[in-house]
Formats: sequence, structure tokens, C-alpha cells
Amino acid sequence: MANYLEFEKPLAEIEGKAEELRALARQNSEMDVEKEAEALDQKAADLLAELYRTLTPWRKCQVARHPDRPHCKDYIKALFQEFTPLSGDRNFADDHAVMGGLARFNDRPIVVIGHEKGHDTKSRIERNFGMARPEGYRKAIRLMDLADRFGLPIVTLVDTTGAYPGRGAEERGQSEAIARSTEKCLNVKVPLVSIIIGEGGSGGAVAFAGANRLAMLEHAVYSVISPEGCASILWKDAGKMREAAEALKLTAQDLEKLGVADQIIPEPVGGAQRDPDATIANVGAALEEMLTALDKKTPKELLQERRQKFLDIGTKGLAA
Repeated sequence: MANYLEFEKPLAEIEGKAEELRALARQNSEMDVEKEAEALDQKAADLLAELYRTLTPWRKCQVARHPDRPHCKDYIKALFQEFTPLSGDRNFADDHAVMGGLARFNDRPIVVIGHEKGHDTKSRIERNFGMARPEGYRKAIRLMDLADRFGLPIVTLVDTTGAYPGRGAEERGQSEAIARSTEKCLNVKVPLVSIIIGEGGSGGAVAFAGANRLAMLEHAVYSVISPEGCASILWKDAGKMREAAEALKLTAQDLEKLGVADQIIPEPVGGAQRDPDATIANVGAALEEMLTALDKKTPKELLQERRQKFLDIGTKGLAA
């Protein structure tokens, strides 16, 4: 059963009516409703295209959080061969909100790291809804060190509302772990490519995204704070999240203009949740393109390019 977002309710009604007609036809073989059902299908397709052509920043946030979007685990399973997960931070524990390990991508050995939110209630609780604790960031640092030592490109898949703000996480040095992970991203001497596959929230996302190339899915978002959190701070009213989403410039389109995102990866009409396979294929093509562009760069060039990328953020938008 499809999960419809709030603004998709008119679409749900049309698609529901088409399915009801077909269900009646299955119960009564003498009924011929295919023509009417096809007309409803076309009406639904037109409405879907219109809805997604005019998405507001807040609606993009809703799409980025859609539970049926492909997650890190789906991308790893579909795009990477010989994936060998590596666990633990060699200090405290293993954080299931962060998954990573060695793999091959189009016969290229790499290290892949990402946030995993989970698909159902059990896995979401196990993965802490993709909100990493300090041990998750320290595991990522360990994997990036491994990649640096053996000259392996790093791919990170970002999808988190932010780092976990619980008491235990703070006691174990959450902010220090995030800072160290961000520092490690900026200092590795191998190609680092990041893709925002859903929601990139706060320092918890930046800690994986200090990359030579940053790509975003068409309806992904990336921001220093969630719209609800921003609205609560600025207006003392979380209900003003729509205004906050507009002000934050968190969409892929806005961030490409500002020089934060280097590339926007297209999604099928209706978002990644409508056709996960096509979305994953698009991400794979973008990854190949970005990694190939970085293949022949020396460690010195990679470090300088990464540094310059962050120094230039925002200047593109100001110049325009």
C-alpha cells in the first residue's frame, strides 16, 4: 500500500478510485471498466507531474523524509559488489545508525559509509532513525583512516535528521566526534564523494559531507537545522516551518546556485519512492562520473580542491 504525503491526498483519491474499479472488475468478469480506469490513471499522472513540478521547499522536506525512499542499505545492495561491513569504533560500541565497509563499485575498490534510517518500526528503532551517536562518527573516522592508508576512494551516503542529542551521546563527546569526523573528511588524501540521498541535517550530515564532490538527489534537502527547529528558535512556533524552509535555502536547486552542491541527480516523477530502481541507477551513474573525474588527481590536488570548494561556498550566489 502506497504511503501518501499530506499534499498528495487528491492524488490518493484518484488512484484509489482506479484501483476500486479494477477490484470490482476482478470480482465480476463481465464488467468492463478498463477505459474508465485508464482515464483515471492519466488524470493521476497529470496531477502527479503538476504537484512535483511546483514543490515548495517545505514539501521537498516532506518528500526527502518519505519512508519509502531508498535508503543507504538499498543503495549499497544495488550498486556495490563484495560489500564487507566493518563494525565498531574500537572504543565503545557499534552504532547501527551508521553502516560502512569495503566494497567494489564498477570493479573499483572503495570504502562506503552512510546513515541508515531503517524501513519498518523494528529496523528504525535498531538504527535510531539514522541519528548517529559518537561511536558512529568514530567508526566513520576509522573507516576513512583505512581508506586513506590503502588509497581507496570514499563514498558517503547522507540521510539523517541530525546527530542524536541524547544525554549518553553528549556524555561520550558528541560534538567532538562530529568535529573530528568533519576534520577527517577535509584531510584525507583520497577522492571523497558525498551524496545527499534524503535529508541532510545539521552537523550530523556535514560530518560525512566534507567532500571533493557533493551531489544531491532532486528532492533531497541539506540544512544547518530542520525547518521545525528553525521556526521554534526564530518565531517560538514550530508551526511556521513553511516560512523557515523558504528562508533556509535547503533545496538542491538553491544549494547548487550557492555552490554547496556540485550536481543534482534527477528523480523519477513523483520522487524516488515512486521508482527506487530508477533513482538508484541515476545515483550509480552520477557516482561513476564523479569518481572518474577525480581518478587522476594527486593527493595534493585533492586536498587543495576540497579546501577551495569550501572557501568558495556562497560566493557563486552572491555574484549572481
